[in-house]
Order: sequence, then C-alpha cells, then structure tokens
Amino acid sequence: MKLAAWLMSAALAAGNAFAQDYPAKPIRFIVGPGPDALARVIGQQITQAWGQPVIIDQRGGGGGTISAEAVAKSAPDGYTLLLATGTHTINPSMYKVSYDMVRDFAPVTLLASTPFILAVHPSVPANSVRELIALAKSKPGDILYASTGVGTAPHLSGELLSMRAGVKLVHVPYQGSPQAATDLIAGRVTMMFSPASAVVSQVEAGSLRVLASAASQRPGILPDVPTMAEAGMPDFDTSIWFGLMAPVGTPQEIVDKLARAVPEAIKTSEAQTALKSQGFDQLAGGPDVFARFIVTETAKWSEAAKAAGMKK
Repeated sequence: MKLAAWLMSAALAAGNAFAQDYPAKPIRFIVGPGPDALARVIGQQITQAWGQPVIIDQRGGGGGTISAEAVAKSAPDGYTLLLATGTHTINPSMYKVSYDMVRDFAPVTLLASTPFILAVHPSVPANSVRELIALAKSKPGDILYASTGVGTAPHLSGELLSMRAGVKLVHVPYQGSPQAATDLIAGRVTMMFSPASAVVSQVEAGSLRVLASAASQRPGILPDVPTMAEAGMPDFDTSIWFGLMAPVGTPQEIVDKLARAVPEAIKTSEAQTALKSQGFDQLAGGPDVFARFIVTETAKWSEAAKAAGMKK
C-alpha cells in the first residue's frame, strides 16, 4: 500500500512538472472542414502568451475524418490538438469512421460558433417560424429548402425542422453556399439554413428575410433576430460550433492548462474584433461541459440523419 501510494504521488509530481514545462516546443492545431480563420486567431494569441509558435495544419479532406483520425493517432502530449467542429459529430451518424468522439478524444474547451439563420425569399408569405410551418402544412411538398450538400448541417437542419414540426419540406442540395444563396435570392427555392455571415449583406439589402437564428443565442452579427426557441421551437440549435480537443490520454494537467489559457487568450480585444468581423460568437465550456456537449450533439445529429433516411 505504501509503495502504491508512493508511485501515485510520484506520477502526480511528474505530471505536474510536465504541465509546468508545457509548452516546451511548437503546438500543432489540426484543422478539419471549414475556414481556418478561428485557428489562426487563437494560434496568434497563444503564441503571444506562451512564446511558442502554433502551427496551423489544414486537413479538410474526407469531410473532417482525416483531421480527426490524425489527432486520434497522435501522441497524447498536448502538442497535437484538433480544432473540432460540428461536422465531426455528424459523420458518425452517416458513415463508418475510425474514430469515436467520446472514446478517442479529451475535450479541452468550447471556442466559438458560427450561427445559422433561417432565411426565406421575401415573396414567401410568412414572417415568423410559426407562419412558415403553417404554410408548409397547408402546402405539403411545396416548400423547397436549399442546402450546401447532402449530409451537411444545413441539410440536416431542414430535416430536423421537418420532423419536429411535422411538415414535408423538399430538400434541394447545391455544391456550396454561394450557389444555394443565389437560387434563394432568385426565388427558385423557398428557404435555407445558412451561416449568418454568408448572407448578412443580402439580409441588410432586403434580398432575403430572416425568420430566426438556429442557435442557442441571438447572433452577434444579427442581434435583432430571435432564436428558434424564442420563435416556438425549443432545443433547436444547429449552429456550427468549434472546440479544442486533445488525444485521449493527454495528462489532465495539460488539458486543464489549455482549458484555462485558450479562452482567456481569445477574450483580448484584438481576438474579439477578429472573430466578430468573421461572424463568430464565442462559446464557454471547459472539459466537463464540452464532454456533455459532444454527447448531446452526437444524439441530435443522429436524430436528424435518421429523419433524412441517412442513418448508417
């Protein structure tokens, strides 16, 4: 018993010493799908705070699977981290992937989100989510919604709305946000769940009308837009989130050190200005909160994939 206690004490002391010396070399952020702007803002702030460079390693192929697999197989020493996003919790519901978001990663901290908004063409006779649902019920199969592709968050957001509202919406996939937004502005489709930053100029110009934000809070870029919960659809948050994760087995002392330092780094006025200009809203949540969030997100997207008939 004395030997076991001594070994445990020695292990804790070694872990604490390791954490105190961390970081002693460059840190690598592996970035999956989506823009790497957030990683660069965080990396710059961490570099300034800790004096070690942060290398941004963009690996967007495979819909996020390549980035996740790379980090899951990395040494659990805190020097290779994943900029995780909502796509990483969507993929396991639809495809066979070699990683498990709960088993293979140590959540560090939530970072930010890009809020989705529900936008419609101005000719649509609906000024609220309730009126849109009533319209869809009166014209089943006539409401067309655009997305950026099959299996993407905008697609599954529409399926989630269809299921929870008990209506029939028709999915029209596009190859990207610009093409989808173009047809929405032209009135060839009825509605779309889109990142707020992608269509804010069209909203301000009156080319599109916003009914709600599909996020837990009103978007900073469009503060007057109500959330889906405020519009009568509770627990409807399909915004794209970003968080930092380490390989499972990373010493808890390092995870905790990162979880304290990274949120503080992006609270600087410089970081906040950069994030807001690109349509990001900061999120809060350390390892425990992030771990529960991953479980909730995985279940939500599994529900949406099942509604779309895409569940593996």
